Amino acid sequence: MILKKVFFVFVFLLLQEVMLFAQLDFELLDEKEKISEADSIPVPDEVTYALDHMLSNWFVSKTRKSLCDSTHFNQHVPDSVISMRLRLMPCVMEMPFNNHVRSFVDLYTVKRRNQLSYLLGLGDYYFRLFEQILDKNKLPIELRYLPVIESALNPTAISPAGAAGLWQFMTSTARMYGLEINSLVDERMDPLKSTHAAARYLKDLYDIYGDWHLVIAAYNCGPGNVNKAIRRSGGKQDYWGIYPYLPVETRGYVPIFIAANYSLYYANTHNICKATIEFPKAVDTIMINQRVHFEQIASVLNLPKEQIKMMNPQYKREIIPGDLKPYAVVLPVKMTGMFIDKFNEIVSFKADSLINNRRAEVNIPQATALSRGRVIYHTVRKGQTLSGIAARYGVPVTRIKKWNNLRGSMIRPGQRLKINK
Repeated sequence: MILKKVFFVFVFLLLQEVMLFAQLDFELLDEKEKISEADSIPVPDEVTYALDHMLSNWFVSKTRKSLCDSTHFNQHVPDSVISMRLRLMPCVMEMPFNNHVRSFVDLYTVKRRNQLSYLLGLGDYYFRLFEQILDKNKLPIELRYLPVIESALNPTAISPAGAAGLWQFMTSTARMYGLEINSLVDERMDPLKSTHAAARYLKDLYDIYGDWHLVIAAYNCGPGNVNKAIRRSGGKQDYWGIYPYLPVETRGYVPIFIAANYSLYYANTHNICKATIEFPKAVDTIMINQRVHFEQIASVLNLPKEQIKMMNPQYKREIIPGDLKPYAVVLPVKMTGMFIDKFNEIVSFKADSLINNRRAEVNIPQATALSRGRVIYHTVRKGQTLSGIAARYGVPVTRIKKWNNLRGSMIRPGQRLKINK
C-alpha cells in the first residue's frame, strides 16, 4: 500500500515538472520574439514559386518512391517542443521561436511534406557542396539551407523578378561577384561558381551588419531597404527591432529561414522520409577547349541528355563554348575516362548540324549582274559630298574616284561624275 502511494506521488510530481517545463518554455521567449498574432506574414513569393516549380521533369521521372511513408502523421507537436528543439540545434546563428516561425514550420512539415521529402533527397547532391564552400569561407553551416527558400534547390530556377540559380542572383549582383552571363552561359546556374559567389556576398554583408539575421534580410531585399529600416527604427541593429519597417515580404524571410533549418534538421521526428532520387552523387569536372553540344556527349557516351543538362545547368543552349576559352563539363565519375578517350569522336559527331556555323553562299541573279555594265552620269549639286553620292548609288567611294580619275575627295557643283551601275 505504501509503495502504491509513493508511486502515485511520484507520478503527480512528474506531471507537475512537465507542466512547469512547458510554462517556463514560453516564459523564456525573449520579448523581441513575441510578435502579435494579428500581424500575419504572407509566404514570400520566391518561396511559393520555388516550391511550386522545384522539380524538373528529369527529377520526376527518375525518382523512386521511398520505402518510408511520409504520408502518415497524426501527432501535433506543441510549440514548447519546437522551441526547445530550436535551442538544441548546433547553430551559430540564433534560431528564436515565435508564431510566424511556427506557421512556416507547419508549411514545411504539414502542408508541403512531399516537397520537403524531395528537398532532403536533393540535399544529398547539393548540401555537401554548400557545406564545403561555407566552411572554407568560415561561414555558418546553417546557411546551406538558404537556397532551399530561394530556389527549392532548382539550379535553373528563374524568379518573376529575374533572379536566377540556386542562390537567386540578380544579373547586376552576379556580375559584381564575377559570374559570367551571356547568350550561351549563365553562371548564376552553375552550382559551384554561384555558391562561391554567394559565400563572398554573404561575407561582405556580414562585414556591414555583424548580425546574421540582418544579413539574411539584406540578401532578400537588398542592403538599401535594410539600411532604411535601421534609420526608421531609430538606429536599431537587430532584425526584430527593425522588423516593422522592413518590406512585408522580407518580414517573413527570416522566420521561414529558421523554419527551413528546423524542418530539414528534424524531418525524421516529423516522419518525413528522404526521397531516393537517381542521379550520380560522384561526379568529376573536365576542362575542354573546343565547342561541344550536349547532344554530341549524350550520343557518343550513351548518356541521357537530361542528365547532362542537370549536371551542367549553366549552359543555356546546351552548347559548351570551349573554343572561346576553357570551360568545365561535369560528368559522372565513371564516364570521365570514356569522355577523354572519345573526345575527338564527340567533337566530330554531327558537328556541321549541331555546332559549326554554316557557310552562307550568296547567288547574284544574272539580270542584276548584267545591269552592272550600265553607265549613268550624276551632276553634282551644291552641298553634296562624294561619300553621300556613293551611298546614294550603292557603290564604294574608291570606285567613283577610279571611274572619274579623281585623286582626292573634293568635288564641285555642276561637275559630272560617271557611275557604273
